Amino acid sequence: MTIRDNFIKRFLKEDRGATAIEYAIMASLVAAVIVAVVMSLGDQVVLLFAKVLEAPW
Repeated sequence: MTIRDNFIKRFLKEDRGATAIEYAIMASLVAAVIVAVVMSLGDQVVLLFAKVLEAPW
């Protein structure tokens, strides 16, 4: 076996980089869901606070 073959085998066995990429993908999906929820509920929350401020005490 040559040095190149050994390098390729080690490279294909290594999975730490794949795990980091998986975590990055999951984090970006969570961020996208948070943005979508905030965008859809944002106006409703503003209206709710406006009603609270206008309510008679």
